[in-house]
Amino acid sequence: MIPRLSAERHAPSPSAGFLRHLAGAGFEGDITAASADRTVFATDNSIYQIEPAAILFPKNVVDLKRIAKALARPEFSGVTIAPRGGGTGTNGQSLTDGIVVDCSRHMNRILEIDPVRRIARVEAGVVKDQLNKALAPHGLFFAPELSTSNRATIGGMVSTDACGQGSCLYGKTSNHVLGLRIILSDGSDLLSRPVGGAELAALQARTDRIGDIHRTLARIAAENRDDIERIFPKLNRFMTGYDLAHLVRPDGRFDLNAVLCGSEGTLAMIAEAELNLLPIPACAALVNIRYDDFNAALEDARNLVALNVASVETIDETVLRLAKGDIVWPRIADFFPDDADGPANGINIAEVLADTPEELAGRLSAVTSALEDTPFAGRKGFTMTQDKSGIEAVWTMRKRAVGLLGNVDGPTRPVPFVEDTAVPPENLAAYIREFRALLDREGLAYGMFGHVDAGVLHVRPALDLTRPDHVALVRRISDAVVALTRRHGGVLWGEHGKGVRSEYVPEFFGPLYPRLQEIKAAFDPLGQLNPGKIVAPLGASLPKIDEIPLRGTLDRRIGNDIRAAFDNAAYCNGNGACFDFDADGLMCPSYKATRDRRQSPKGRAALMREWLRRLAEKGVDPRREAERQRRSVAMFALARRAWNSLNPANRNDFSHEVRAAMDTCLACKACAGQCPVKVSVPAFRARFLELYHGRYLRPLKDPLIAGIEAILPLMAHLRPLYNLLAGSAAGQAGMRLFGLTALPALPSLSMRRELARRNVPVATPDALARLDADARRSAVVFVPDAFTEHFAPETLLDAVEVARLLGLSAFVAPPLRNGKAQHVHGYLGAFEKTARRTAATLDALARAGVPLVGIDPSMTLAYRSEYAGTSMRARILLPQEWLASIADRLPSPVEKAEGSYLLMAHCTERTNAPAATGEWRTVFARLGIRLATGETGCCGMAGTFGHEVRNRVLSEEIYRMSWQPALAAHAAGTVMATGYSCRSQAKLIDGLALPHPISIVRDLLRQASLPLERAATYDM
Repeated sequence: MIPRLSAERHAPSPSAGFLRHLAGAGFEGDITAASADRTVFATDNSIYQIEPAAILFPKNVVDLKRIAKALARPEFSGVTIAPRGGGTGTNGQSLTDGIVVDCSRHMNRILEIDPVRRIARVEAGVVKDQLNKALAPHGLFFAPELSTSNRATIGGMVSTDACGQGSCLYGKTSNHVLGLRIILSDGSDLLSRPVGGAELAALQARTDRIGDIHRTLARIAAENRDDIERIFPKLNRFMTGYDLAHLVRPDGRFDLNAVLCGSEGTLAMIAEAELNLLPIPACAALVNIRYDDFNAALEDARNLVALNVASVETIDETVLRLAKGDIVWPRIADFFPDDADGPANGINIAEVLADTPEELAGRLSAVTSALEDTPFAGRKGFTMTQDKSGIEAVWTMRKRAVGLLGNVDGPTRPVPFVEDTAVPPENLAAYIREFRALLDREGLAYGMFGHVDAGVLHVRPALDLTRPDHVALVRRISDAVVALTRRHGGVLWGEHGKGVRSEYVPEFFGPLYPRLQEIKAAFDPLGQLNPGKIVAPLGASLPKIDEIPLRGTLDRRIGNDIRAAFDNAAYCNGNGACFDFDADGLMCPSYKATRDRRQSPKGRAALMREWLRRLAEKGVDPRREAERQRRSVAMFALARRAWNSLNPANRNDFSHEVRAAMDTCLACKACAGQCPVKVSVPAFRARFLELYHGRYLRPLKDPLIAGIEAILPLMAHLRPLYNLLAGSAAGQAGMRLFGLTALPALPSLSMRRELARRNVPVATPDALARLDADARRSAVVFVPDAFTEHFAPETLLDAVEVARLLGLSAFVAPPLRNGKAQHVHGYLGAFEKTARRTAATLDALARAGVPLVGIDPSMTLAYRSEYAGTSMRARILLPQEWLASIADRLPSPVEKAEGSYLLMAHCTERTNAPAATGEWRTVFARLGIRLATGETGCCGMAGTFGHEVRNRVLSEEIYRMSWQPALAAHAAGTVMATGYSCRSQAKLIDGLALPHPISIVRDLLRQASLPLERAATYDM
């Protein structure tokens, strides 16, 4: 049995009084100092880990003022805060042992869009892609393009002066900031815009904090003009923070925003931003160029830039290899084909933009002609795409590059700490050669990608920071890269800000560093805003990069074996792809509905990692504990769990906080398919639940759900009684006592009886072995799951009829238990027994060489994931995989079908079998139908999740976010859904009876008037 893990602080927080004061002052947002929240906010996308004292989620500007005014009180002079946006910074910018201020949960409103003036005004927590989605109908967009655009907040972009792909054309965030509404540490509310003349004089004449700031900056700009000109580099990306070089604009106006952009929350809290917008390019194309080696790609980049393309992005062989195993690769594989001499070892992606198709054709022709007419050593070939979906897919792969580098096996993984240097583009190839030589001398693997047109390359050396010798490399490599970058005329901070790398700021700025300290003192006299970043207070020094706590130091206590056993939870690199704002995105539905970082794959992974660490400190190996639990005497174990559950001393157990975050996981496995690092929450959640419920009692619903496959046949025999319970108010109230709700009724149709009536034989190894070779090629075995068999038998019967209409012999597997419900709820011992028995049966059937086909995607795909430990060799096909493999049997229609057809695929299917929806399109295209596939999120039902009382409200909220509007928009067409749970949810909430696509295929085959060649029946 696992021990109790105290969730209390070892020492009282100095911020406790501050939080009480805020609550009493009417703070409207959320305040938390819970251990789980502090754990989740202790990391970002960097190598560091610092646990905050608390987290504040302000609801509005007034809340920000309340925070600032409380900071200004003498009794709270020692309290510090750090603003946080998407929390995906690679340099620890938002990490603090003070209080985190996160505007993303509530302050995420788009306040104004003026399409005529091309201006938007937004709150700090608005996500970049959220803004661009709202701007798209106006033909406008907010330009700085980031790889993290689906979760990067505008406030965070301003704080780091973010930029990315296309910066040579569009510049950085600061180039598009027209005004900032900021709250100073004394509570002052300032709308900062470029000013001049009398307006500037009036600001400088003020006797308050705002006047002091303007006087200080004006004095430094005048007195240190020569140093500013000499020290600030003339680069597209210089990311220095406190940008004095652009404080005075070319028109003579004074622009405080130049200093605020890139200040990383050290000067003020950003409440709102007024942004400049640009027209969306009317026409675009990508030229995807392959190379023998990465150095050739870097050398050739200069030639591409000279062709006046909009941007040039590069990817090395390491990232390219990892991308080939990612969910996005099937969509882009044709753009990066292998050549006769092997695959590419580096690529460049050149973007071409134009206002008209004719202009694009001319520009594209000029680029491709230059590539064809001017050979370059190492260049292999190129492809082009002008298709919008193809362009988006290529850019998606490029955006996922940073996350893909974490998708490797073992504890040694590419990590960020020198990853965004910038040098003049003409020096980049030589610079990278020296950079690679530096890493090669250390014997390190690494991945590289970046913006070669801007001279920025992302480099992540592979380290295991649980090893002291690798920890030492952080210092050695950082110092060497700083020197190398300076030698080539560049900077260490080319894109992702300074954060804890501010140690190198005094050396870089030299005589200007004391002036930067004066700026900090003018804005924040007590040093309460994100201390330790960019500059230190006068008389103090900045922290060293190797003095900040590392995640690896804490992971060392867990041990690599345990880390590896818990499904990549401990290897989450903080990339934050799961923070996707878009309700139509697949990952992660619970986070989208709650906006609670704990209820995301990143949050759950952080909690799991901390839980494992605390167990390790107690000397507990969770793997061995799980084995002991499975061997324990049930009666004694139940008594212990009952005592622990009732004992008040166990109320303050960190395990409860972890369980609360796990409870809202839908087990949809979108994370397992879409997370670049392949963090699988359902997998480690099941391991956690097994151990947690070895100490504490389970809810009454758990054994019912886990045993559902065994119970369903009995329920079918008692169908009238069950339907009475499921359909009556009294019965529903009784089921709610067991934690269950919204249960579906059992149909009168019995699948097994109907199959027998239709002479569909049960598949056995002997029966299949007796088939001759021709008969085996014309046979198929359907493997129904318990839910299809008992709640949707017509779907399986339709599949059988499809087989017969195609001239095939249909068999049906004997009743089998899949065990998915056991796995989801952490009954892993029982699941392993179920899986071994079922795997043995399926393997025996598969030896005949007849295809095995499942019906429900979630249950079918369990054979590929949850069954991985059984050594099962049989592959159970999805229906569309089977149909696509026999597409030559499908008839070609005389005429195209009329009407619209929409497929709503199961989220597990879309993320864990990425070719699945494309195969349905192939099947329907053969039948004369152009099938649209719904780009929606999760339906919210997710197996039994939506049938649990505690989840029902969340389940319905998830459905309303994406599925409901999508179904409403296609009310006039034919809408299909592959998942039984999805169809159940749509019927329950909207009264819609959505067919499985196999049923529509049956209808189309009937209409095709095929000769009904009945399959032969065999003497069994």
